[in-house]
This record gives sequence, structure tokens and C-alpha cells, in this order.
Amino acid sequence: MQHSARLPVLYRFVLLFSGARGAGKFVLSVCSCPTRWSTRYFLTTRQNMDSGKIMVRASGSFLMKSLRPLVIYSSLCYLISGYTDRDRVNDLMSRYPLIDGHNDLALQLRILHSNRLSQIDLHNVSKVATDITRLQAGNVQTQMFAVYVMCGAQEKDAVRLTLEQIDVVRRMCTEYQDFELVTSAQELKNSAMRHKIACLMSIEGGHSIDSSLPALRMFYQLGVRSMALTHTCNTPWAESSSKLYNVYQRQNNSLTKFGKAVVEEMNRLGMIVDLSHTSWDTASAALKHSKAPVIFSHSSSFSICNHGRNVPDWLLRDLKKKHGLIMVNLHSKFISCRDEANVSHVADHFDHIKKVIGAESIGIGGDFDGASSFPQGLEDVSKYPALIQELLRRNWTENELASVLRNNFLRVFEEVERVRDRLSLNRPSEVQIPLEEAQNSCRLILKRPDPKGPTDRSSSSSAQHGPKGLLILALVLLLSSLFMNE
Repeated sequence: MQHSARLPVLYRFVLLFSGARGAGKFVLSVCSCPTRWSTRYFLTTRQNMDSGKIMVRASGSFLMKSLRPLVIYSSLCYLISGYTDRDRVNDLMSRYPLIDGHNDLALQLRILHSNRLSQIDLHNVSKVATDITRLQAGNVQTQMFAVYVMCGAQEKDAVRLTLEQIDVVRRMCTEYQDFELVTSAQELKNSAMRHKIACLMSIEGGHSIDSSLPALRMFYQLGVRSMALTHTCNTPWAESSSKLYNVYQRQNNSLTKFGKAVVEEMNRLGMIVDLSHTSWDTASAALKHSKAPVIFSHSSSFSICNHGRNVPDWLLRDLKKKHGLIMVNLHSKFISCRDEANVSHVADHFDHIKKVIGAESIGIGGDFDGASSFPQGLEDVSKYPALIQELLRRNWTENELASVLRNNFLRVFEEVERVRDRLSLNRPSEVQIPLEEAQNSCRLILKRPDPKGPTDRSSSSSAQHGPKGLLILALVLLLSSLFMNE
């Protein structure tokens, strides 16, 4: 809802009649003191969402000019006594609506509905934390939707599953008029001017590309604009922060030569490198190697909660040097290191990170629908205003919050695109991962079959085992039949 629509009738009356006849245009901006009782107010009728500049036209008559002082005084008294902290938050977030760095609604659509969008109405979806109605209530203007498949799909059907998740995100963001699929910073800003919820796609886990740069490029062609190098499993070329899966273990090589080629190709394409879920060593190596700023799309402060998914201060400082961004995760276990947390605990992470690297390096990546528990008061995407209200209470300035809500991510995205433009003459990388490094028995080795060789699995097994293998097989069958007869 626009700010002018919320103004009391008397105040909008003043806006219409308080100026002299033929008066020109006023360029005004909203500026507030920390407390509701000492706030200065200005009028809004038309606004630029990213600049905060507001234009109003005033006209009037001789009669209203005479009454103007009384009307203005009465209006301001009314406003000063009635303008709440929540009004201030709503006004701020209407001018700087949120860009949220991580949401797993697409995963829940697969789990709960097998990606059958025809079975649900995305305006109101049960058993999830995200739908169109709640995104609008939370002033979320851009949502980075995670394209995620389980690590168990690595070496199996990860690429197919990823394509299916891309399909469901593309469908929901094109079949619903409230959504708009975007693939650039400019499209994102244009979407805001059209009052749409912009959809960005991010692959959550490098296992989705099956160690293939051509697969990475094809995902980019389908609209993917970010990728996390790992999820909870190592890939053959990068190391995860998690020890859940005991795969692709190696010593002192957290980002291999092929892993660096992945980062380079993402830079060339204009795809944002996401370091959430990577080990600290992998994150550090990627920071050093990337030519563009990188992000942690949904991670919090290790100093406040010493969970391995969070980011230590030394790594935060490296991130700042790279002009990157950490988008604070709201999952309770990453916030309080327990299953329970509250809004104040979340704000502690913001305060600490601001102290270490400044507000210009912070964003918000809620992780809704991708985690099991969220802080009290921040249970779904509609509750983001509660967080902004807490930060205002802690004396965060409106400029700082405008950066956190929106401007910091736009800056990073635009810089990633500038690096892409500088690398536009570079040819697509043809680096291939060595077979011994991929360690994937499902990878096909391209060669013609032997016409004299086996034609099916059973004959192949017999040929490999030879006479000795056949003799053992016969003995096993004989013993089995004897035991069965008994």
C-alpha cells in the first residue's frame, strides 16, 4: 500500500490545498527521529522506490491560504500523536521493499504436491511459510527461490531433478500475474516499478551440475543467476561445511583446479557465487579466486552462534574486502544454536555483523520453507516488518536499513554483471574434470561397443568372471539347492 493512501483524510486535504495557486513542485523526503513524539513528516504522492525521492504538486485558493496555518497545525498534531513505529516500518519498507536471498518454497511444492501446481493456489498455501499473500504482507519485492535437490542425487539423477525444480519455479513465476521471472538487476528494478514480486533462481548445491561446465551454462540459459558451490555434501571439486555425507574426502584441497574453473565460468556468465553451505576453507579460496563480489545467501554470525554454517569474523572481513554480502539466515539453530529463538536474537546477529564489517555488507536471506524452526515473531515471510522494527528500535538508521533491505544486493548483482561485461570476449571454458577426480561410475566413456563382446548384463558378468567365476557360481547354486531340500 502506498504511503499517501495511508495518510489521514485531514492530512491529504492539506496536501491538496495548502500551496499557493500555481505553486511549483516540491521535492521532499521522509526523515524521522528515533521516537514517535519528535518525528518530522513530509508528504508523499509519487515515489521512486530505489532513490527515496518523492514529488508532490500543490495548488490552492485564497480561502484555503487563509486557513492554512490552522489546518497544517491540526494535521501535524494528529500525525505526531498517531504515527506508530509500525507505520514507520511500513513506510520504510514500501519505499525499500525487501530482496530476500533464499527461500525453499519450490522444495515444499515437490514434497507436498509433487510439483503439481494445478492442485494449489499460490496466493494461499497451507503447511508452508510462503505464499503470494504473505510475501506481499511482508513487503517482499524480490524473492531468490532455491532450486534444490537432495545430496543423495549426486552421481545419480541430480541434473534431471534440478531441471524439474527449475521448471516448477519458472511455471509459478510465469503463471501467476503477481510474480515476474527476472534475470538481471535492471529487470528486477523494472519489476518493482510494476509492483510485481520478482523471482530470481538460485541452484543450491554444486552437485546439481554433475561437474560439468556445459551443464552450468545451460542452467544459466534457463534463467539461473546464482549457485551455491556446495550443499551438505562435498562435490568432487568443493568442500561442504557439513560432515553429513562422507563423500569426496580430500586433504588440503578445499577448492580444486576444476572448482576454480567453476568460479571463473560463473564470473564470465554473470552468475552470483554463493558460499552458504561451503566450508570456511572453500569460501576463503573462492573469495580469493573470484573476480566478482560473492554472497552468503543465508548464513549468520559464528561469533553469536557457533554453528558451522555461520561465518566467522575473519571471513566476514575478507568478504568486505571483496565488496560481498552476507544475507542473514533466520533458522533458529543458526540464530540461537537452539530450536527456540526470538526477534531480539536475530537482531544480535545484525548488530554484530554491522560492528565488524558495516551495514553496507548485510542483507536478509530468511531460508523459509528450508528449515524446521524459526524465531518467535518471525514464523513466515509476512513477519519481516517485525525484524525491521526491532532494528529501528536499536537505532539503525533508515539509510542503513534501506541498504540491508535492498540496495546492497542490487549493488552486488550489478557489479557481477559489470564483471561479466568485462569478460564478454572470453570464450566459454572447455575445462573438464578428470575421470579419476569425478569418481563417478555412472559416467559413460564414449567408445563403440565390441561387436564380439557381451550383449546383456548376464553375459557381461559371465565374461568378466571367466571359468573360475562360473565354477564358484555353480557351487553356490548347488549348496543352495541342498539347503532348500533339507
